[in-house]
Amino acid sequence: MKTTSKTLTIAAAAAIAATGVFAETELTVYTAFEAEDLKRYADTFNEAHPDIKINWVRDSTGIVTAKLLAEKDNPQADVVWGLAATSLLLLKSEDMLEPYAPKGVEALDPKFVDSDNPPYWVGQDAWAGAICYNTVEAEKNGLTPPTSWKDLHDPMYKGHIIMPNPNSSGTGFLDVSSWLQMFGEEAGWDYMDGLHENIARYTHSGSKPCKLAASGEIPIGISFAFRGAKSKAAGAPLEVIVPSEGVGWDMEAGGIIAGTANLEAAQTLLDFAVSTKAMEMYNVGYAIIGIPSLAKPVEHFPDGLKDALIENDFEWAANNRAAILAEWQSRYDGKSDPK
Repeated sequence: MKTTSKTLTIAAAAAIAATGVFAETELTVYTAFEAEDLKRYADTFNEAHPDIKINWVRDSTGIVTAKLLAEKDNPQADVVWGLAATSLLLLKSEDMLEPYAPKGVEALDPKFVDSDNPPYWVGQDAWAGAICYNTVEAEKNGLTPPTSWKDLHDPMYKGHIIMPNPNSSGTGFLDVSSWLQMFGEEAGWDYMDGLHENIARYTHSGSKPCKLAASGEIPIGISFAFRGAKSKAAGAPLEVIVPSEGVGWDMEAGGIIAGTANLEAAQTLLDFAVSTKAMEMYNVGYAIIGIPSLAKPVEHFPDGLKDALIENDFEWAANNRAAILAEWQSRYDGKSDPK
């Protein structure tokens, strides 16, 4: 009996359904999400979209941003998901992003959406600077806890503080740009000159100073609140301190790289990135998410963090990023960890 093409199509569909084998699209996704979250994020996405495989390229914010800019004329990424909004603004200014309004974008806090319509990027959650303070190691060294950024100038802290290098770390950059905004440019650099006197070293990761404080290698790590809360939940003897002057912050954000050959799959991923399911996923670790009504308290997050967030001028930070980083490097890079 003659087999029609329609019969073959039905048979093929039945075979796929029976075996669970799907035609798979692969997306190269550049990110600065915490490494331990990548599998959980991909697995949650694949529950609804098993036909799209995420191939992560992960590093610290500054390194991912530099990599994207270096690849401008020959993009290797399809999507950026989980990179600082200040970096996305920089990519937008270089015409590297594809505008797209993901499904459900209207539910986001307007601060989490690019101002253009359609937007070039959307935010997912916010992370904020904080001080991770090891109470056991501090007591051994005769230290008392700081309550403000300016307290960190006290000579008793000399050699007992680690912070991230802003050229490598988004957390380091939000600290530096926030000090310049809070104190003013001249006073901000004066502040960092004084802080530098007490810094033991600069790391190339935003979470590492808190991890080192949690392990007891250093009493004080300038890091971010999520990492401090997570380390404290794991049993580390940490206080997560919100300095009285306020704290810098940034959003983890996402966008589609212009020219991707996988546009439909990239749009599907961005749709998911702002969905209710994704917001609940981010809220496991982050107290501030793109849809505030969905946010639930996160264990060990410091009180008053949301009220301490400064009025961050993301456009200013993005536009002045190169100059800020060059100035920081010329002043302080001598204490940075080897790359």
